[in-house]
Amino acid sequence: MAKVLVVTTVYPSSTDIDLDQLVEKIKSQLPKDYSITRYDKVPIAFGLNALKLYILIPEESEGGTSKLEEILQNVEGIEEIEIEAVHRISEY
Repeated sequence: MAKVLVVTTVYPSSTDIDLDQLVEKIKSQLPKDYSITRYDKVPIAFGLNALKLYILIPEESEGGTSKLEEILQNVEGIEEIEIEAVHRISEY
């Protein structure tokens, strides 16, 4: 079954937020069939780092990335998200 890889940038609401803990918080909010395969910390400016998340979601997800965006926007500590790319992956 094919999956969809969503690359998204997550901007924390403060420079005081521990990004590793934020990733764990996001993981706990994702449905069972969603998974974070990789994440990177990306320096933005003035000590602020963003998270670049690589998230696998089922291909047959209704509404595309809208459910993922809704989940991420409801995680405490996230100020803004940006979907950068969406790729169909036949095997992972």
